[in-house]
Amino acid sequence: MIIAKKLDSITALDAQVRRLYETAFPVEEQIPYEDLMVLMDKMPLDFTAYYEGEEFVGFTIVYPRKTFNWFWYFAVCDELRGKGMGQQILSMLIEEYKDCTNILDMESPDQVCENSEQRKRRCAFYLRNEFRKTGVGKSFEGIDYTILMMGNGSFTLDDYEQVLDELRSFWKAMPDEE
Repeated sequence: MIIAKKLDSITALDAQVRRLYETAFPVEEQIPYEDLMVLMDKMPLDFTAYYEGEEFVGFTIVYPRKTFNWFWYFAVCDELRGKGMGQQILSMLIEEYKDCTNILDMESPDQVCENSEQRKRRCAFYLRNEFRKTGVGKSFEGIDYTILMMGNGSFTLDDYEQVLDELRSFWKAMPDEE
């Protein structure tokens, strides 16, 4: 059985969590880990690590908002993928946020790229789990993203821009490195 442990900017410094963050996502999608820890102290982020017994399984980062929650990062250890761990974690997230509209952005399964099969499997995984396509997408640094959502309502490009603006405002409030 998987258990969830909420992390703060101190407990998130765990080497396993950091290693998974830095290997599970393309560099273009990562905020430098030290900056992410600073953002955790400035933003209302829900950073959760998941364990099966003592074994680290994965993590999620959710940005809870009034109008919807943004499932920002979701990763399972590479050697545990395909064993139902991601399904268990996503089911836990869905249960925790069941009374809310939830959105996520992911690399578009329609973009021609080296990992297109992985993207298609990932999209199918979310669609099997009550997410639906919004028709909203955006490109950053040569990567096309698509937005999926679950819950009531709709999601527009303006909604996406609002989330990005909020993140930028927290980011700008961070102290400059010297």
